[in-house]
Amino acid sequence: MKEQIKIPTGKVRRATRFLATGAKVGGNYVKHYTKKVLTGDSDETDLHQSNAEDIFESLSELKGSVLKVAQMLSLDKQALPVEYLRKFSEAHYQTPPLSYPLVVRTFRQELGCSPSDFFDTFSKNAVNAASIGQVHRATKEGKSLAVKIQYPGVAQSVSSDLKMAYPIAKKLFKMNPRDLQQYMKEVEEKLLEETDYQLELERSIDLSERCAHLDNLVFPTYYPQWSSKRIITMDWQPGCHLEEWLEEGADQETRNRIGQTLWDFYQYQIHHLRQLHADPHPGNFIVRDDDQVAVIDFGCIKELPEDFYHSYFKLLDPQQLNHPNLRERLFLELGFLHRDDEPQHREFFERTFTESIELLGRPFFQEYFDFSDSGYFEEIYEMGSELSKAPQMRNSKHGRGSRHGLYLNRTYFGLYFLLHHLGAKVQTQRFLPGNS
Repeated sequence: MKEQIKIPTGKVRRATRFLATGAKVGGNYVKHYTKKVLTGDSDETDLHQSNAEDIFESLSELKGSVLKVAQMLSLDKQALPVEYLRKFSEAHYQTPPLSYPLVVRTFRQELGCSPSDFFDTFSKNAVNAASIGQVHRATKEGKSLAVKIQYPGVAQSVSSDLKMAYPIAKKLFKMNPRDLQQYMKEVEEKLLEETDYQLELERSIDLSERCAHLDNLVFPTYYPQWSSKRIITMDWQPGCHLEEWLEEGADQETRNRIGQTLWDFYQYQIHHLRQLHADPHPGNFIVRDDDQVAVIDFGCIKELPEDFYHSYFKLLDPQQLNHPNLRERLFLELGFLHRDDEPQHREFFERTFTESIELLGRPFFQEYFDFSDSGYFEEIYEMGSELSKAPQMRNSKHGRGSRHGLYLNRTYFGLYFLLHHLGAKVQTQRFLPGNS
C-alpha cells in the first residue's frame, strides 16, 4: 500500500479537506438526483458507493478521530448502508501507513533518537496501519516486539475534527439529533483517552493481569521503559488476525472454542470488573498457531458506573422486564423514557424498547446460543431499519438511553457479529453474577 508522506495537522488544513469532501458528497447527490429525474432510476447503490469511497479516501488521509469513527461504524450493521460498512471496515488495518521519515521524526521527539538507534532491528515498513497509529516490528535484547506509533497531530485534532464531522454525520446517520450529540460527546471523551498512550499502557498492563486466568487467552508483555506518550512497545504476537484466520477454514469445534473465549472475555470484564475492552473488531484479536487468542489493543476502555450497570442488566430478568411498574422505573433510570413524554409517545417508546431488549437479549435467555443463526441477525437488521424510519425516534425532544450504554451496546453488537462470523455456538451463562 502506498505510504503517506504527510498528515494535515492544522485546523485550517483539516477543515479545508473536510470541505472538499463535503463538496464531493454534495456533487454525488446532484448526480444521483439528476439521473433519477432523467431515467427514473431510484437505486441508491451507486450513490452510497461513491460517497463511501470519497469519504473514506479523505478520512484515510486525515487519520485520527474521524477515521476511528468510521472504524466504529463498520461494526454497527444498522448504522449505515452496506456500501459504507464495507469500505469503512478497511479502517481496522488497511489504511495508508505513514512514511518512514515521519516515524523517525516521532521517535526523535519522544525518545531522542531514531528507531534504528533505539532498537536492535526495526522494520521501516508498517505491518499494520489503523486510525490512531501504526505498528512496526522490532527486536531488542533478544525479544521480538511490536511497536505502536501514534500519528502526528491526532490528539490535538480530536475535538475540532468531531465538530467538523458533525454536519456530515447528521446527514448520513438516521438518528435523532439529540442522540447524535450525546453519541459524539461520548466518542470525543473516549478518543481523547485513546490518544493518551501512557493511559493505554497502564490499562493494558492492568487488564492483562486481571484477565490472565481466563481460558485460552494470552496477552503480550508490555515494556514501559521502551514506551512513551506516543509510542507503546509490547511483545510481538505470532499468528493471524481473526479475519485472516477465518479464511483458513477452521473446523467448527475450534470456531466454537474461539467464540467461547471471546464471550467469556467480555462477560468477565463487564460483570466482574465493571469495565470492558470496548473495541471488538477483528484486528484487535490474534489467533495463534496453538489456537489461543491474543488480545493486542486496550486503547478503548469503557468503565461502567455501578448504578448504570445494575439498572441495565436488571432488564435481562424477565420478572423485571415484564412487570409494568418495575420496567417503567428502569426505563426512566436509563433514559429510555422521560417523565414529560406525551402518553402516545411513552407507549411507543416503552413498547419499542421492550421489544428491542427481548430481541437483543435473546442470547442471555437460554443456556446456549447459536450465533450462526442468520435468521436472528435478519431480525436485528429489520428492527434497526424500522426504528431508523420511525418519526417518534427522529423527532423526539429527548435523547433516548444513557450515554453509558453507547459503548456497551456497541461492544455487544461487535461481539455478536464476531460470533456470527465465526458461526459459533457458545454457553452464554458463564460469568454472569451467581455463575462461575
